[in-house]
Amino acid sequence: MNKQVLLLIFGMALVTYLPRLLPLVFGLSRALPSWLKRFLSFVPYALLSALIFPEILYSTGSVASAVAGGLVALVLAFYRVNLFLVVIGGIAGVIFIQLLGG
Repeated sequence: MNKQVLLLIFGMALVTYLPRLLPLVFGLSRALPSWLKRFLSFVPYALLSALIFPEILYSTGSVASAVAGGLVALVLAFYRVNLFLVVIGGIAGVIFIQLLGG
């Protein structure tokens, strides 16, 4: 293997591992303020929404069918339906709107 490739792999591993290691090393003895804990509890939802929403709009040839499928999936997920049924419902919503000509 090339020396540059090994150096690149090591560098990527370091950059990936370091942000996970530092809070463990320096943050174990300190308690986070309650406002920061609350803020951090919403970060996964915000990131997931930011990643998924644009993909929903461009997942089909029609924005209308993509939005319909996304809304069906959102409603099913809101009512805590099984994840498999959420996916199937979203697909069914897209197919239904596309069959209507949307």
